Amino acid sequence: MMDALPKIVWYSASAVLPTHPNPAVRAQVEQRLAGVAGALVTGPLPYQALTRLLACSALVLTDSGGIQEEAPSFGVPVLVLREVTERMESVVAGCARLVGTDEREIVTQASLVLGDPRVRARMVAAGNPYGDGRAARRTEQAVAALLGMAPMPAPMPLPAADARLLAA
Repeated sequence: MMDALPKIVWYSASAVLPTHPNPAVRAQVEQRLAGVAGALVTGPLPYQALTRLLACSALVLTDSGGIQEEAPSFGVPVLVLREVTERMESVVAGCARLVGTDEREIVTQASLVLGDPRVRARMVAAGNPYGDGRAARRTEQAVAALLGMAPMPAPMPLPAADARLLAA
């Protein structure tokens, strides 16, 4: 039965960079970070390992839309390394910042979030604009209501970010 348990992966690094599955992309990243103390380059991570890593992170820098959605679930501030994102909910909510691709701006913003506990606390307090983790339970209740087995559940409250987007 012990074999059925997920393996725990521990990373001892200041920065962990899961890379693209393309070996040529990974080689470029590894070459650029070769010899950088505290930097760990990995291949793509299985979902459980990735979420464990996110949960232990102080800050996430990403260009991935999926990671922009996942990190707020763990109360981790996100810097979006893109000029434009289709995940504006997190930016509007305040749990993510769209910082672009300029190296100086990325370093400035990362230093601000990591160096000022008030900035980090504000971003964490913004919560997760993508839901509260109770969608499966609400779906179960709604299906039961449609089958006449239970009353219809109350609708999910509109997240603050959505309310701000609608008001804009």
